[in-house]
Amino acid sequence: MGTEELRLNIENALQEIRPYLEADGGNISLVDITDDIVSVQLEGACLGCSVNQMTLKNGVEATIKRHAPQIKRVIEINGITF
Repeated sequence: MGTEELRLNIENALQEIRPYLEADGGNISLVDITDDIVSVQLEGACLGCSVNQMTLKNGVEATIKRHAPQIKRVIEINGITF
């Protein structure tokens, strides 16, 4: 899978989960993909949410890995690592 195809697959994964985040007043954006590690930024209500780590691990990371199986992990640029 090429770089552009990988980015597109990850964006598609984020589009799949975005409605759930938006329903709670949050959002997510792709920041970078380096060495099969995806960096994302949580936005809005997701920033202060007490369950954002669980959301990223069980929701975002799982969805991204379904669309791009070579991804090893997802990190949030504000320091949350999974």
